[in-house]
Amino acid sequence: MSLPFALRRTPQLLAGLAFVFASLCSGAVAARDNQLPPLFDQLEQRTFDFFWDTANPVNGLVPDRYPTPSFSSVAAVGFGLTAYPIGVERGYITRQQARDRTLATLRFFRNAPQGAAKGTSTSGYKGFFYHFLDMKTGLRYNDNVELSTVDTALFLAGALFSQSYFDGDDAAEKEIRKLAAEIYERVDWTWAQARKPFIALGWHPESGFIGYDWKGYNEAMLIYVLALGSPSHPVQPEAWKAWTSNYAKSLEGKGDKEHLGFPSMFIHQYSHVWIDFRNIRDDYMRERGYDYFENSRRATYAQRDYAISNPLRCKGYGANVWGVTASDGPVDKTLEYEGRKLPFRTYAARGIGGLKTYDDCTLAPTAAAASLPFAPEIVIPAVLEMKQRYGDFIYDRYGFLDAFNPSFDYKVPLQQGRVVAGKGWVDSDYLGIDQGPIIAMTENYRSDLVWRVMRGNPAIRRGLERAGFTGGWLSK
Repeated sequence: MSLPFALRRTPQLLAGLAFVFASLCSGAVAARDNQLPPLFDQLEQRTFDFFWDTANPVNGLVPDRYPTPSFSSVAAVGFGLTAYPIGVERGYITRQQARDRTLATLRFFRNAPQGAAKGTSTSGYKGFFYHFLDMKTGLRYNDNVELSTVDTALFLAGALFSQSYFDGDDAAEKEIRKLAAEIYERVDWTWAQARKPFIALGWHPESGFIGYDWKGYNEAMLIYVLALGSPSHPVQPEAWKAWTSNYAKSLEGKGDKEHLGFPSMFIHQYSHVWIDFRNIRDDYMRERGYDYFENSRRATYAQRDYAISNPLRCKGYGANVWGVTASDGPVDKTLEYEGRKLPFRTYAARGIGGLKTYDDCTLAPTAAAASLPFAPEIVIPAVLEMKQRYGDFIYDRYGFLDAFNPSFDYKVPLQQGRVVAGKGWVDSDYLGIDQGPIIAMTENYRSDLVWRVMRGNPAIRRGLERAGFTGGWLSK
């Protein structure tokens, strides 16, 4: 859909563009916050409510998905820990409430059983945690679940954010800081270097390390920063050099569109939730002439450009409806679509690039909404347009449901969600790892809160400096 047509039929978009023009004239945080369309304030609060309402208040575990009965995702817990201070600053809850929930969470993780035993008798090993935990017991969900380095890192980022945010002198906030430090310092990053200097994806007590390592460029930037910043079990700076040595394979585009690409948008978002990459550069980015924040801005535009080109002729794709990332989907079945066989999937790491990178016309609102700080001038119209066109079906109690597919109108048994006549497939669940970036990145755009707090965390600064980052706020 062309922008002029969208403006004629969507008054909210006109308001969105008016905001964009105003923000270009004033970069002040207050201006960004005050002039952001009201939908974003509502979306932020509803997304916060997801974490506050669905977490187990006894142990702080956040469900992987809701309302479908679910295990807990360790990564979602990290996003929950990040959401609670945002709730305080926005007036959704009191500081006391956030402090109590954070304490319950960190106490559980500090005391959760660690060990190399097979089966489901522990929550983690060597300081790392299993990807999925039972919502009530907090133990490994089943013996297929891996000890996950990246999901542990996402959890740790939330814990360290809590450590820096709760800076009061009372006993409870002191305990939060102490617990966060103990949990972080217990992680043995060097043990996870099964094939040095890289860090492995994960480990099973039944079979050992997974046969793959984190090699750039992807969401594992956060892993390496935390591993380099560890005061107890740090990896060496050569790990970052090895990580970036694979970047050439990821370069896409030319000129001012050049960037380290990845099909799924979450890759360009996760590490940025907690690390302010604006105006700081490592050796690789100094050579390229831009920073990782600019890289994500260009990746955001690549997402929109892909939707405009629409190689699969997906319904709904266009300048103001875009965003492909890891998300839910309707079925695991290949069906005829637009003269070709199109494999549809349930949960999958979708990405831009057509069938070769896997796109089945499924859109995830988090791909656009969580990119707000990178490119507000295209994200705001996209969020408003998705809400205006599909909001009766994809927007509910906790904000945007995880995914929708306007092209899927088949009369086949579904594995999740529902088909709405004339609108296509709509998910029935919210996913914690997709809700988290929405609230955190919205707040980063509005007030710099998470970035500002984390700039003062010694582990983040130490990790970045050991990786070779200089400039910007690191110089102050």
